[in-house]
Amino acid sequence: MTASNLQLKQRYKPNVSHFLALCGRNYSHMLKWLPLEIAVGESWRLEGEFGILVMRILENTKYTQLVEISRPLAIRDFINTPKVLVRIYHDAKLAEVLTSQQIYQLRPVYDYPNVRMYQSDEKYQVNAFLEELLKIGYQHSVVCQP
Repeated sequence: MTASNLQLKQRYKPNVSHFLALCGRNYSHMLKWLPLEIAVGESWRLEGEFGILVMRILENTKYTQLVEISRPLAIRDFINTPKVLVRIYHDAKLAEVLTSQQIYQLRPVYDYPNVRMYQSDEKYQVNAFLEELLKIGYQHSVVCQP
């Protein structure tokens, strides 16, 4: 087996059904914290036993919403505030991360290694990170307008 055949054989192939299941779980988590009536530009805080999330509506259309989610940290001098932009598709019942930190547009698959050292499944991992962020208030949640 040549090196090029070995490289083709080991290339990452995304599992679309796992990714859609993750986006579906994220959608159901988002619905728990999303106010029914909210205007573009409005924000709210979710306080849970594991910390605080700040959410802000950037777009609000008939079938989709664009939400910015950040988690303020007490030590922000040393660590950037984790932040993601999430597109919520109400017709498909999915929530997908569009951007995260320094990644302005997530690609489905990255060649590895690459200049920025993104993982081959970076898009899946960022959406899994969103799922963990949304679990912040599972036990005792309070939604309030700041």
